[in-house]
Amino acid sequence: MKNVSIEAMANHFKLLGDRTRLNIISMLYRQEMCVCQLVDLLNTTQPNISQHLRKLKDAGLVREEKRGQWSYYSIKLQDKPHLQDVLKYLPDLDETLKKKMNESICE
Repeated sequence: MKNVSIEAMANHFKLLGDRTRLNIISMLYRQEMCVCQLVDLLNTTQPNISQHLRKLKDAGLVREEKRGQWSYYSIKLQDKPHLQDVLKYLPDLDETLKKKMNESICE
C-alpha cells in the first residue's frame, strides 16, 4: 500500500469539503456517470460540473473515459484507503435521486 502524505490527505479532504464535489463523489461511488447526467441530477450548469470534475480528476480522485462525444467519470480510490473508508459512511441517497440516477441517460 502506498504511503500518502499529510499534505495530500489534507488536499483530498479539502476537495471533499465542498458540497457539490461531495455529491459528485457520492454519486460516482455508486455508479459511473456522464457530465450531462450530473448536470441534470445536481440541477446546475455544465461548466460548473466540469470545473468540479476537473479538480477531482487533477487530484486523482476520479478518472475520465471518453466514449464518442461523451466523457464518463468514475471513482478512482484504489490507492487512497483513507478515502475508501470515509466514503463507506456517506449517507444513502434519497429515493428520488436514486430513481433519477437509474433513469438518467446521455443523449
